[in-house]
Amino acid sequence: MKFNITKEIKPKETFRVSSVLNAFDLSIDKVKEHFEGNIDIEGKEWNVGLIVGSSGTGKSTIAKEVFPESYIFNQYYSADSVIDDMPKDKSVKEITKAFTSVGFASPPSWLKPYSVLSNGEKMRCDLAKAILEEKELIVFDEFTSVVNREVAKTGSFAIQKAIRKLNKKFIAVGCHSDIIDWLEPDWIYNTDEQRFFFAQTNTN
Repeated sequence: MKFNITKEIKPKETFRVSSVLNAFDLSIDKVKEHFEGNIDIEGKEWNVGLIVGSSGTGKSTIAKEVFPESYIFNQYYSADSVIDDMPKDKSVKEITKAFTSVGFASPPSWLKPYSVLSNGEKMRCDLAKAILEEKELIVFDEFTSVVNREVAKTGSFAIQKAIRKLNKKFIAVGCHSDIIDWLEPDWIYNTDEQRFFFAQTNTN
């Protein structure tokens, strides 16, 4: 999947904008970002992918451009309990199985509204909801970005096991390269290096 993306930003020339332009010898027509590359996964066997790199290197832009129908960010919740926010056509057994499979295994938390869950619980709940919506491909932005590294470790491991067991496709988008060891992606696109490669064959 080749991409060639140019984002052009044209802010209004306010006093502050003009001050920055003058101080750093910039002009409005130079405020551009360009991302070009190839995520070569068509026709390949895989379950877990990773788009990783530093902040501002185009991870979200690339994910939204290449996988627009599968991009997950800021899921919508409105019920008094997250279990009631899950798809209406799913049984309680199916919902609790999805929760547990991604490491969201606390029944008392299932009865809470999404807004009061911990960041780690929110991450797992978002993924369980995407799984229950039967998305064949899930592209999850800001993956593990707001959780501590122990939660990132356990969450990544549980999620990749669940995705592989269900034989779905999951792409994590994040800035932390430490999740590679825990998520065990089949392929990686590194936005710092603008490089795509398949990882070693997963044996789990």
